[in-house]
Amino acid sequence: MKLKLVGGDSAGVVTAYYMCSDTGAGPERDELDFEFLGNRTGEPYIIQTNVYKSGVGSREMRHMLWFDPTEDFHTYSILWNNHQIVFFVDKVPIRVYKNGDKPNDFFPNEKPMYLFSSIWNADDWATRGGLEKTNWKKAPFVSTYKDFNVEGCQWEEPYPTCVSTTTKYWWDQYGAWHLTEAQKKDFAWVERNLVIYDYCKDTERFTKMPVECSLSPWD
Repeated sequence: MKLKLVGGDSAGVVTAYYMCSDTGAGPERDELDFEFLGNRTGEPYIIQTNVYKSGVGSREMRHMLWFDPTEDFHTYSILWNNHQIVFFVDKVPIRVYKNGDKPNDFFPNEKPMYLFSSIWNADDWATRGGLEKTNWKKAPFVSTYKDFNVEGCQWEEPYPTCVSTTTKYWWDQYGAWHLTEAQKKDFAWVERNLVIYDYCKDTERFTKMPVECSLSPWD
């Protein structure tokens, strides 16, 4: 999807573009999130990604962007197969989430997902931890979308064969199971320069790190 985000004073406003297994965001949902956290005029936008499995999330990462997402359209993509989930911004991988293929893995691969987008007031947490409140005098807040594209397999009960690795589709072939060498270089640059928060490094929040934190995104 190509998005152009809310310009000007957008503090407290969150634009979300995400995949979810439940049309009502139910308690047992799987979910893959892009969330764009608004700002006060002149401050940078922050992009937050998250992964849910069976209603449990708390897998947040936050990144700075290397451009102003309010000035023009940029492409935000998710690659999801049985080996990895990759969040892309303008074809640059900003986050890689691996499947360790173990019974206790926190990897959503058992439910189909729908695609959603929303814009909502989250001024209790979205901008500087809730210190900056939404200025409703600046409403309406508008995000713009275009050029949506999706490739995938249609879910068929009880469990379609295309969910397993068949190599029939490009996104399920070996080249999509790992980052390419060029993508690894881009990802390394993102890791060095743009990561603001990584739950896998939050030792105050997690006394025992989630099991997937031991998996290398480079493998």
